[in-house]
Amino acid sequence: MTKRKFGLGLSLVLAAGTILGACGTKNDEKASTGSEGTDKGTTESTDFSIAMITDVGGVDDKSFNQSAWEGFKAWGAEHGLEKGDGGFDYLQSAGDADYVTNLNNLVRRDFDIVYGIGFLLEEPIGTIADQKPDNKFVILDGVADKPNVVSVLFKEQEVAYLAGVAAALMSETKQVGFVGGMEIPVIERFEAGFVEGVKAVDPSIKVDVQYTGKFDDAALGKTTANRMYSSGVDIIAHAAGGTGNGVFAEAKERKTKDANANVWVIGVDSDQYEEGAVGDTNVTLTSMLKKVGTAVQDVADAAMAGDFPGGTTLTYGLAEEGVELADSRGNIPQDVLDQIQEYADKVASGEITVPETLE
Repeated sequence: MTKRKFGLGLSLVLAAGTILGACGTKNDEKASTGSEGTDKGTTESTDFSIAMITDVGGVDDKSFNQSAWEGFKAWGAEHGLEKGDGGFDYLQSAGDADYVTNLNNLVRRDFDIVYGIGFLLEEPIGTIADQKPDNKFVILDGVADKPNVVSVLFKEQEVAYLAGVAAALMSETKQVGFVGGMEIPVIERFEAGFVEGVKAVDPSIKVDVQYTGKFDDAALGKTTANRMYSSGVDIIAHAAGGTGNGVFAEAKERKTKDANANVWVIGVDSDQYEEGAVGDTNVTLTSMLKKVGTAVQDVADAAMAGDFPGGTTLTYGLAEEGVELADSRGNIPQDVLDQIQEYADKVASGEITVPETLE
Protein backbone atom coordinates (compact mmCIF):
# COMPACT_ATOMS: atom_id res chain seq x y z
CA MET A 1 0.00 0.00 0.00
CA THR A 2 1.33 3.43 -0.93
CA LYS A 3 0.35 6.51 0.97
CA ARG A 4 1.11 10.18 0.40
CA LYS A 5 -0.08 13.52 1.74
CA PHE A 6 -0.67 16.69 -0.25
CA GLY A 7 -0.58 19.95 1.73
CA LEU A 8 -1.94 19.54 4.70
CA GLY A 9 -25.41 2.50 22.61
CA LEU A 10 -28.71 3.66 22.68
CA SER A 11 -32.11 2.53 21.42
CA LEU A 12 -32.28 5.71 19.39
CA VAL A 13 -30.28 3.97 16.70
CA LEU A 14 -33.38 3.06 14.70
CA ALA A 15 -32.39 3.77 11.08
CA ALA A 16 -34.38 1.90 8.45
CA GLY A 17 -33.10 0.12 5.35
CA THR A 18 -30.93 -2.82 4.41
CA ILE A 19 -27.22 -3.29 4.88
CA LEU A 20 -26.69 -2.84 1.14
CA GLY A 21 -29.01 -0.29 -0.01
CA ALA A 22 -22.61 20.47 13.08
CA CYS A 23 -23.30 35.23 22.29
CA GLY A 24 -22.21 36.33 18.82
CA THR A 25 -24.03 39.10 16.98
CA LYS A 26 -26.44 38.71 14.12
CA ASN A 27 -24.55 41.07 11.87
CA ASP A 28 -21.66 38.70 11.30
CA GLU A 29 -21.06 39.05 7.58
CA LYS A 30 -19.37 35.69 7.24
CA ALA A 31 -22.40 33.75 8.41
CA SER A 32 -24.70 33.10 5.47
CA THR A 33 -28.18 31.68 5.91
CA GLY A 34 -29.25 29.22 3.21
CA SER A 35 -32.16 29.79 0.88
CA GLU A 36 -33.59 26.29 0.67
CA GLY A 37 -37.02 25.65 2.12
CA THR A 38 -39.51 22.84 2.34
CA ASP A 39 -43.22 22.43 1.85
CA LYS A 40 -45.15 22.27 5.04
CA GLY A 41 -45.78 18.73 6.17
CA THR A 42 -49.19 17.16 6.56
CA THR A 43 -48.78 16.50 10.28
CA GLU A 44 -49.74 18.95 12.99
CA SER A 45 -47.02 21.52 13.61
CA THR A 46 -44.98 21.34 16.78
CA ASP A 47 -43.41 23.95 19.03
CA PHE A 48 -39.84 22.72 18.68
CA SER A 49 -36.95 24.00 16.59
CA ILE A 50 -33.54 22.77 15.46
CA ALA A 51 -30.62 24.37 13.63
CA MET A 52 -27.19 23.38 12.42
CA ILE A 53 -23.94 24.94 11.33
CA THR A 54 -21.88 23.41 8.57
CA ASP A 55 -18.18 23.08 8.26
CA VAL A 56 -16.52 24.55 5.16
CA GLY A 57 -18.31 22.09 2.86
CA GLY A 58 -21.73 23.72 2.97
CA VAL A 59 -25.17 22.17 2.51
CA ASP A 60 -24.61 21.65 -1.20
CA ASP A 61 -21.39 19.65 -0.83
CA LYS A 62 -23.16 16.52 -2.15
CA SER A 63 -21.77 14.74 0.88
CA PHE A 64 -21.90 14.95 4.69
CA ASN A 65 -23.29 18.45 5.24
CA GLN A 66 -25.90 17.98 2.55
CA SER A 67 -27.00 14.67 4.07
CA ALA A 68 -27.49 16.39 7.42
CA TRP A 69 -29.48 19.21 5.86
CA GLU A 70 -31.69 16.74 3.97
CA GLY A 71 -32.41 15.16 7.35
CA PHE A 72 -33.35 18.57 8.75
CA LYS A 73 -35.74 19.26 5.89
CA ALA A 74 -37.36 15.84 6.19
CA TRP A 75 -37.79 16.28 9.95
CA GLY A 76 -39.25 19.73 9.44
CA ALA A 77 -41.74 18.46 6.86
CA GLU A 78 -42.75 15.60 9.14
CA HIS A 79 -43.52 18.00 11.98
CA GLY A 80 -45.16 20.75 9.95
CA LEU A 81 -42.30 23.20 10.39
CA GLU A 82 -40.85 25.73 7.99
CA LYS A 83 -37.33 26.95 7.46
CA GLY A 84 -36.33 29.81 9.74
CA ASP A 85 -36.66 30.85 13.37
CA GLY A 86 -39.04 28.60 15.27
CA GLY A 87 -38.59 25.80 12.74
CA PHE A 88 -35.35 24.52 11.26
CA ASP A 89 -32.41 26.37 9.77
CA TYR A 90 -28.67 26.38 9.13
CA LEU A 91 -25.71 28.71 9.01
CA GLN A 92 -22.85 28.04 6.66
CA SER A 93 -19.27 28.53 7.81
CA ALA A 94 -16.62 29.99 5.54
CA GLY A 95 -13.81 28.87 7.83
CA ASP A 96 -12.73 27.94 11.35
CA ALA A 97 -13.17 31.50 12.60
CA ASP A 98 -16.92 31.29 11.94
CA TYR A 99 -17.73 28.26 14.07
CA VAL A 100 -18.16 29.76 17.54
CA THR A 101 -19.72 32.93 16.12
CA ASN A 102 -22.29 30.91 14.19
CA LEU A 103 -23.05 28.71 17.20
CA ASN A 104 -23.65 31.78 19.35
CA ASN A 105 -25.86 33.22 16.62
CA LEU A 106 -28.12 30.16 16.66
CA VAL A 107 -28.23 30.08 20.46
CA ARG A 108 -29.36 33.72 20.47
CA ARG A 109 -32.12 32.79 18.03
CA ASP A 110 -33.44 30.37 20.65
CA PHE A 111 -33.37 27.05 18.77
CA ASP A 112 -34.10 24.06 21.00
CA ILE A 113 -31.13 22.08 19.68
CA VAL A 114 -28.06 23.30 17.81
CA TYR A 115 -26.08 20.78 15.78
CA GLY A 116 -22.44 20.98 14.72
CA ILE A 117 -21.91 19.03 11.50
CA GLY A 118 -18.54 17.37 11.25
CA PHE A 119 -15.39 16.61 13.23
CA LEU A 120 -14.09 20.16 12.78
CA LEU A 121 -16.94 21.39 15.01
CA GLU A 122 -15.93 19.15 17.94
CA GLU A 123 -13.91 21.75 19.85
CA PRO A 124 -16.26 24.69 19.11
CA ILE A 125 -19.26 22.66 20.30
CA GLY A 126 -17.40 21.83 23.52
CA THR A 127 -16.58 25.49 24.03
CA ILE A 128 -20.12 26.77 23.49
CA ALA A 129 -21.58 23.94 25.59
CA ASP A 130 -19.51 25.12 28.57
CA GLN A 131 -20.63 28.71 28.02
CA LYS A 132 -24.30 27.80 27.58
CA PRO A 133 -25.00 24.91 30.01
CA ASP A 134 -28.78 25.31 29.70
CA ASN A 135 -28.76 24.83 25.93
CA LYS A 136 -28.74 21.54 24.05
CA PHE A 137 -26.15 20.66 21.41
CA VAL A 138 -25.27 17.77 19.12
CA ILE A 139 -21.92 17.05 17.48
CA LEU A 140 -21.91 14.74 14.47
CA ASP A 141 -18.67 12.84 13.73
CA GLY A 142 -17.04 13.96 16.94
CA VAL A 143 -17.20 13.62 20.72
CA ALA A 144 -17.73 16.46 23.20
CA ASP A 145 -17.98 14.99 26.68
CA LYS A 146 -20.45 17.50 28.10
CA PRO A 147 -23.76 16.89 29.92
CA ASN A 148 -25.65 19.08 27.44
CA VAL A 149 -24.13 17.54 24.30
CA VAL A 150 -25.06 14.39 22.40
CA SER A 151 -22.14 13.00 20.42
CA VAL A 152 -22.90 10.97 17.31
CA LEU A 153 -20.39 8.67 15.67
CA PHE A 154 -20.60 6.26 12.76
CA LYS A 155 -18.67 3.06 12.16
CA GLU A 156 -17.30 4.29 8.87
CA GLN A 157 -14.82 1.45 8.87
CA GLU A 158 -17.65 -1.06 8.45
CA VAL A 159 -19.23 0.41 5.34
CA ALA A 160 -15.77 1.18 3.95
CA TYR A 161 -14.87 -2.47 4.49
CA LEU A 162 -17.76 -3.45 2.22
CA ALA A 163 -16.58 -0.86 -0.31
CA GLY A 164 -13.13 -2.43 -0.21
CA VAL A 165 -14.64 -5.85 -0.78
CA ALA A 166 -16.59 -4.49 -3.74
CA ALA A 167 -13.52 -2.79 -5.20
CA ALA A 168 -11.42 -5.93 -4.86
CA LEU A 169 -14.06 -8.09 -6.51
CA MET A 170 -14.63 -5.62 -9.36
CA SER A 171 -11.09 -4.40 -10.12
CA GLU A 172 -9.65 -5.60 -13.41
CA THR A 173 -6.19 -4.07 -12.95
CA LYS A 174 -5.79 -5.25 -9.35
CA GLN A 175 -4.97 -1.67 -8.40
CA VAL A 176 -7.45 0.42 -6.41
CA GLY A 177 -7.23 3.78 -4.68
CA PHE A 178 -8.48 5.76 -1.70
CA VAL A 179 -8.59 9.57 -1.64
CA GLY A 180 -9.02 11.12 1.79
CA GLY A 181 -9.50 14.73 2.80
CA MET A 182 -7.90 15.72 6.09
CA GLU A 183 -6.12 12.97 8.01
CA ILE A 184 -8.49 12.95 10.98
CA PRO A 185 -10.05 10.01 12.86
CA VAL A 186 -13.25 9.80 10.83
CA ILE A 187 -11.36 9.65 7.53
CA GLU A 188 -8.81 7.24 8.94
CA ARG A 189 -11.70 4.91 9.78
CA PHE A 190 -12.80 5.01 6.15
CA GLU A 191 -9.24 4.30 5.04
CA ALA A 192 -8.76 1.41 7.46
CA GLY A 193 -12.02 -0.23 6.51
CA PHE A 194 -11.42 0.11 2.79
CA VAL A 195 -7.91 -1.30 2.93
CA GLU A 196 -8.98 -4.20 5.17
CA GLY A 197 -11.89 -5.01 2.86
CA VAL A 198 -9.60 -5.19 -0.15
CA LYS A 199 -7.14 -7.40 1.74
CA ALA A 200 -9.93 -9.73 2.86
CA VAL A 201 -10.66 -10.57 -0.77
CA ASP A 202 -7.18 -10.47 -2.30
CA PRO A 203 -4.09 -9.38 -0.31
CA SER A 204 -2.11 -9.00 -3.53
CA ILE A 205 -4.19 -6.06 -4.77
CA LYS A 206 -2.33 -2.75 -4.58
CA VAL A 207 -4.09 0.01 -2.62
CA ASP A 208 -2.91 3.56 -3.34
CA VAL A 209 -3.88 5.89 -0.47
CA GLN A 210 -3.66 9.64 -0.94
CA TYR A 211 -4.62 12.37 1.55
CA THR A 212 -5.23 15.80 0.01
CA GLY A 213 -5.47 17.70 3.29
CA LYS A 214 -8.64 19.49 2.18
CA PHE A 215 -12.38 18.90 1.97
CA ASP A 216 -13.19 21.77 -0.39
CA ASP A 217 -10.72 21.60 -3.29
CA ALA A 218 -12.23 19.78 -6.27
CA ALA A 219 -9.28 20.75 -8.48
CA LEU A 220 -6.88 18.99 -6.11
CA GLY A 221 -9.16 15.97 -6.05
CA LYS A 222 -9.12 15.86 -9.84
CA THR A 223 -5.33 15.98 -10.14
CA THR A 224 -4.99 13.33 -7.43
CA ALA A 225 -7.40 11.05 -9.28
CA ASN A 226 -5.59 11.72 -12.54
CA ARG A 227 -2.34 10.43 -11.08
CA MET A 228 -4.08 7.34 -9.71
CA TYR A 229 -5.93 6.41 -12.88
CA SER A 230 -2.80 7.07 -14.95
CA SER A 231 -0.85 4.65 -12.75
CA GLY A 232 -3.30 1.81 -13.38
CA VAL A 233 -5.87 2.27 -10.62
CA ASP A 234 -9.35 1.50 -11.96
CA ILE A 235 -11.51 2.10 -8.86
CA ILE A 236 -11.16 5.03 -6.43
CA ALA A 237 -13.08 5.34 -3.17
CA HIS A 238 -13.12 8.85 -1.78
CA ALA A 239 -13.82 10.28 1.66
CA ALA A 240 -12.93 13.85 0.86
CA GLY A 241 -16.14 15.89 0.83
CA GLY A 242 -16.11 18.52 -1.91
CA THR A 243 -12.57 17.53 -2.89
CA GLY A 244 -14.05 14.22 -3.95
CA ASN A 245 -16.13 16.00 -6.57
CA GLY A 246 -12.89 16.33 -8.49
CA VAL A 247 -12.44 12.55 -8.43
CA PHE A 248 -15.79 12.23 -10.17
CA ALA A 249 -14.82 14.95 -12.64
CA GLU A 250 -11.64 13.12 -13.62
CA ALA A 251 -13.40 9.78 -14.04
CA LYS A 252 -16.16 11.35 -16.14
CA GLU A 253 -13.64 13.19 -18.31
CA ARG A 254 -11.85 9.94 -19.06
CA LYS A 255 -15.13 8.17 -19.77
CA THR A 256 -16.20 10.96 -22.11
CA LYS A 257 -12.96 10.71 -24.09
CA ASP A 258 -13.07 6.91 -24.19
CA ALA A 259 -16.38 5.14 -23.66
CA ASN A 260 -14.45 1.94 -22.94
CA ALA A 261 -12.33 3.48 -20.19
CA ASN A 262 -12.51 1.27 -17.11
CA VAL A 263 -12.71 3.89 -14.36
CA TRP A 264 -14.97 3.85 -11.33
CA VAL A 265 -15.62 6.00 -8.26
CA ILE A 266 -17.05 4.94 -4.90
CA GLY A 267 -18.85 7.88 -3.31
CA VAL A 268 -19.24 8.79 0.34
CA ASP A 269 -21.79 9.90 2.96
CA SER A 270 -24.73 10.28 0.55
CA ASP A 271 -25.71 8.38 -2.60
CA GLN A 272 -23.48 10.01 -5.21
CA TYR A 273 -24.84 8.14 -8.21
CA GLU A 274 -25.94 11.34 -9.95
CA GLU A 275 -22.41 12.74 -9.63
CA GLY A 276 -21.15 9.93 -11.86
CA ALA A 277 -23.53 10.42 -14.78
CA VAL A 278 -21.83 10.48 -18.19
CA GLY A 279 -24.41 10.47 -20.95
CA ASP A 280 -26.18 7.13 -20.81
CA THR A 281 -23.59 5.56 -18.51
CA ASN A 282 -22.35 6.19 -14.99
CA VAL A 283 -18.95 5.92 -13.28
CA THR A 284 -20.33 5.57 -9.73
CA LEU A 285 -19.80 2.00 -8.62
CA THR A 286 -21.60 2.54 -5.29
CA SER A 287 -21.41 4.93 -2.32
CA MET A 288 -20.54 4.49 1.36
CA LEU A 289 -23.69 5.79 3.03
CA LYS A 290 -23.90 7.23 6.53
CA LYS A 291 -27.44 7.73 7.77
CA VAL A 292 -26.67 11.25 8.92
CA GLY A 293 -30.23 12.42 8.42
CA THR A 294 -31.50 9.55 10.54
CA ALA A 295 -29.17 10.52 13.38
CA VAL A 296 -30.33 14.13 13.17
CA GLN A 297 -33.96 13.09 13.40
CA ASP A 298 -33.44 10.49 16.14
CA VAL A 299 -31.97 13.03 18.55
CA ALA A 300 -34.53 15.69 17.69
CA ASP A 301 -37.41 13.27 18.28
CA ALA A 302 -35.96 12.14 21.60
CA ALA A 303 -35.45 15.71 22.79
CA MET A 304 -38.94 16.72 21.70
CA ALA A 305 -40.29 13.83 23.78
CA GLY A 306 -38.35 15.08 26.81
CA ASP A 307 -35.60 12.47 26.60
CA PHE A 308 -32.56 14.36 25.26
CA PRO A 309 -29.64 11.92 25.81
CA GLY A 310 -27.08 14.56 26.80
CA GLY A 311 -23.67 13.33 27.87
CA THR A 312 -23.92 10.17 25.77
CA THR A 313 -22.34 8.99 22.53
CA LEU A 314 -24.55 7.30 19.95
CA THR A 315 -22.81 5.01 17.49
CA TYR A 316 -24.32 3.89 14.20
CA GLY A 317 -22.89 0.86 12.40
CA LEU A 318 -24.06 -2.03 10.23
CA ALA A 319 -25.80 -3.80 13.11
CA GLU A 320 -27.77 -0.61 13.85
CA GLU A 321 -28.48 -0.13 10.14
CA GLY A 322 -26.78 3.25 10.34
CA VAL A 323 -24.36 2.68 7.45
CA GLU A 324 -24.72 0.81 4.17
CA LEU A 325 -23.63 0.62 0.57
CA ALA A 326 -25.84 2.44 -1.90
CA ASP A 327 -27.71 0.73 -4.71
CA SER A 328 -25.26 0.16 -7.57
CA ARG A 329 -28.01 0.39 -10.22
CA GLY A 330 -26.61 -2.64 -11.99
CA ASN A 331 -22.97 -1.53 -12.00
CA ILE A 332 -22.18 -4.37 -9.60
CA PRO A 333 -23.50 -7.73 -10.84
CA GLN A 334 -25.75 -9.80 -8.59
CA ASP A 335 -23.21 -12.54 -7.94
CA VAL A 336 -20.78 -9.92 -6.60
CA LEU A 337 -23.54 -8.30 -4.52
CA ASP A 338 -24.23 -11.70 -3.00
CA GLN A 339 -20.59 -12.02 -1.97
CA ILE A 340 -20.59 -8.52 -0.49
CA GLN A 341 -23.71 -9.39 1.50
CA GLU A 342 -21.93 -12.40 3.00
CA TYR A 343 -19.20 -10.11 4.32
CA ALA A 344 -21.82 -7.61 5.52
CA ASP A 345 -23.65 -10.27 7.51
CA LYS A 346 -20.42 -11.32 9.20
CA VAL A 347 -19.56 -7.73 10.14
CA ALA A 348 -23.05 -7.04 11.46
CA SER A 349 -23.03 -10.21 13.56
CA GLY A 350 -19.59 -9.49 15.01
CA GLU A 351 -17.92 -12.45 13.32
CA ILE A 352 -15.69 -9.94 11.53
CA THR A 353 -14.37 -6.95 13.47
CA VAL A 354 -13.14 -4.13 11.27
CA PRO A 355 -10.31 -2.04 12.77
CA GLU A 356 -10.67 1.73 13.10
CA THR A 357 -7.05 2.36 12.17
CA LEU A 358 -4.32 0.58 10.27
CA GLU A 359 -1.41 -0.81 12.25
